[in-house]
Amino acid sequence: MTANPVSVNSNACLISPEIGKSALAKPSKRIAPAHPPLKLGVLASGSGSNFEVIAQAIQNQQLNAKIPVLIYNNPEAKAAARAEKYGIPSILLNHRDCKSREELDTKIVKTFQEYDVEWVVMAGWMRIVTEVLFDAFPDRVINIHPSLLPSFPGIRAVEQALAAKVKITGCTVHIARLEVDSGPILMQAAVPVLPDDTAETLHARIQVQEHKIMLGAIALIAESNQKDCD
Repeated sequence: MTANPVSVNSNACLISPEIGKSALAKPSKRIAPAHPPLKLGVLASGSGSNFEVIAQAIQNQQLNAKIPVLIYNNPEAKAAARAEKYGIPSILLNHRDCKSREELDTKIVKTFQEYDVEWVVMAGWMRIVTEVLFDAFPDRVINIHPSLLPSFPGIRAVEQALAAKVKITGCTVHIARLEVDSGPILMQAAVPVLPDDTAETLHARIQVQEHKIMLGAIALIAESNQKDCD
C-alpha cells in the first residue's frame, strides 16, 4: 500500500509567543482604551506595507496606539502615499543629504521628539541605525527581519535561507541593538520552505506573517506599557 503524500499548507506557520486575546483585538471587536494610546514613530524605506498594516489596525481600533508621524528616507518610497491615505504626517529625511549616519539619526530623533513619539518602529527601514537613535529611545526601538534570528541576519535573508537549503525559515520582531539584526526577540513566526520556492514566492509568504507578528509585538508592548502605568 502506498502512503498518501503529505500535503503542505503553504500558509502554515507557527507564531511564538501566542498573541493573547487581551493584547490584539479581533476585527469584529472594538477596544475602549483605558489608557492613552502608545505613540509610535515609524521609519520606512520602501512600499510601507508593514506601516499600513499598523495604521489600519489602529484605525480599526484593534491596537491601542497611534502614529503621530512617519519618516521615510527614499523620495520614491510608496510609504508616503500610504501615510496620506490614513491622514498621518510623513516627512522625507533623505540620507543622501546627510554627511553621516549620525547626522541622519539626529534629524530623526529631533523629528520624533517634536511629535512626542514613545516607541520607534523600523518597518522596512533600510539604514543602519546609530547610538544617536538608541540613546534617545533606549530599549524602545523595534525592528522586523525576514528570518528566524539569529539565523540569516543582514541583507538578502530570504536568499540566504534558500542557499542554505533550510526547511523552515520565517520572520522576527526584536528590540534593536547596534549590531545589525540583534537584540531581544519579541515575536517570531516560522514559515515552511517549499521545494519549488523562489526568493519571490518565499518572501511573499514570509511577509504575510511579518504583518501578523508586527501587530502582535506592538500589542504586547502596548499591553506591557499599560500595566506599567497601573
